[in-house]
Amino acid sequence: MTMGVDPQDLDDDDLFRELRSLHETRSDTLFHGSDDALERHTSRTEELEGEYLKRYPDRHIDPERLRSGARQRDA
Repeated sequence: MTMGVDPQDLDDDDLFRELRSLHETRSDTLFHGSDDALERHTSRTEELEGEYLKRYPDRHIDPERLRSGARQRDA
């Protein structure tokens, strides 16, 4: 069940803004929010991230963010 605007109905700019906002407020919600607030935050993040991944399945993957990239940094 989507609360708020259905992620499919957001244009790219709005989707990016919503994702940034959720990621900025995650720690505060985790540390200080009610169980309901944390559950809702998590489900909304999943909705928006899922929509992002549907729109950008071939998004750029930074090699430094892979295990092999981490191993190279540690060497």
